[in-house]
Amino acid sequence: MANDPAILRVEVIFAWPDAVWRRIVDLPHGATLAHALDASGLFEQFPQLADPPAPAGVFGRVCPRDHVLRDGDRVEVYRPLVFDPMESRRRRALHRQRTAGATRRG
Repeated sequence: MANDPAILRVEVIFAWPDAVWRRIVDLPHGATLAHALDASGLFEQFPQLADPPAPAGVFGRVCPRDHVLRDGDRVEVYRPLVFDPMESRRRRALHRQRTAGATRRG
């Protein structure tokens, strides 16, 4: 991706519900996820993500801050879940059961 073989280029992304913040940063080989987050300026722009540190990962997998990056990686910063996914599934299943029962009676 980067033209210089001694440099790797990664993308740092943070998604709000209605917008996406994104920066491409060039780092030396051996750089970590923490280096990419610092170089991107994310914590200067969004200090609330720094303390406590927001979870982050690469291509959908949560990784520790010392994870060594590769050229072309996408570093993602994750927001806390607003609603528990298991609870959401339970509620949808209950709604389907109730809807199916009402349809059969009608």
